[in-house]
Amino acid sequence: MFLSTDMNMHDKRILLIVSGGIAAYKSLELIRLIKKSGGNVRCILTKGGAEFVTPLSISALSGEKCYTDLFDLDDESEMGHIRLSREADLVVICPASADIIGKIANGLCNDLATTACMATDKPLMIAPAMNPHMWGNPALQANIETLKSRDITIIEPGTGDMACGETGQGRLAYPDVILKHISDFFLSNSPLIGKTAIVTSGPTFEPIDPVRFIGNRSSGKQGHAIACALRDAGASVTYITGPTALPAPSNVTTIHIETAVEMMAAVETSLPADIAICAAAVADYGVEQTPHKQKKSDGKMGLDITFTENPDILSTLSNHKNRPDIVIGFAAETENLIENATLKLARKNCDVIIANDVSNDQIFGSDTTSVHWITKSETESFNAISKKSLAETIVKKLKNI
Repeated sequence: MFLSTDMNMHDKRILLIVSGGIAAYKSLELIRLIKKSGGNVRCILTKGGAEFVTPLSISALSGEKCYTDLFDLDDESEMGHIRLSREADLVVICPASADIIGKIANGLCNDLATTACMATDKPLMIAPAMNPHMWGNPALQANIETLKSRDITIIEPGTGDMACGETGQGRLAYPDVILKHISDFFLSNSPLIGKTAIVTSGPTFEPIDPVRFIGNRSSGKQGHAIACALRDAGASVTYITGPTALPAPSNVTTIHIETAVEMMAAVETSLPADIAICAAAVADYGVEQTPHKQKKSDGKMGLDITFTENPDILSTLSNHKNRPDIVIGFAAETENLIENATLKLARKNCDVIIANDVSNDQIFGSDTTSVHWITKSETESFNAISKKSLAETIVKKLKNI
């Protein structure tokens, strides 16, 4: 049995908890399907689950360490139960025994699996598997209703012949059915489905002659993270990037450019769009390029440079006849950060300016940043935030613009 579905699981992080029961062997197939669909999966194997499948088999399929012990010195020196539960996008228990269901419903945690469930701030999905009489037991059903009241998703078990020889409801749902539930969860939590977005990123290189150019120190990490976050939220993304060392994000349309003029042309070609986020560090000026390499004269460098003003991409987008519904720009400043960024917001006619202070030389190339989110009505600060987290925050805030 296989249910065709549009997978929305690229780079999604799933914490899979495998508890006790003969159905634990089906978790191996679920791991394989998640990986095949582009998701990442880490696993916690309970003591009961380890009676049916091994940590080695789980590790081999997931490509990750299989976690088993709450009191593992190496793992818990980093608060492993917290880290595992927080780094996931979704926690799935498959199969879920009557025991683990009862513990979670009643707030009990005496092993790594239940402690991770108690510590998580992410959604929880449970796929029960047990004897039909256990499934129908009023105590078990009361626990199920308690979990549902907490917005925990229950994947109903199927009906059929059981390993114990009895027949009835209680058998674990097929792995591809569980995968469909997981995919649908991410689909329903993709707020930008059907939206189109343009992201500019990286530096521009403005040639002086066939050898030299004027550029800047942008790594493109922030724009890259934004493109990935928009993609993960369901948007169709066009990613226009200057020269960087970063690989092109998967499942987005990537356009490589070098100059500001080329970036402007690529942006206009990509219109219309619903969202535009201009994270590129675009050179304000280009150079009238000479056809030959300029030489030193009498031991002195005598470059003959004539500057020309580059197109203003952010302003052009904000005032374009095909203006996106939301236009966000960045402002890299070395002084009077809030004041200069607020002036830029009005001058460019965009909806948001994200301002950062680059005077301390700690932003370019870093994985973290500190920024101010500035609109006409508010200023919000984010200090020492990862560029990935900032990108995810931007996506969440789009609905309120």
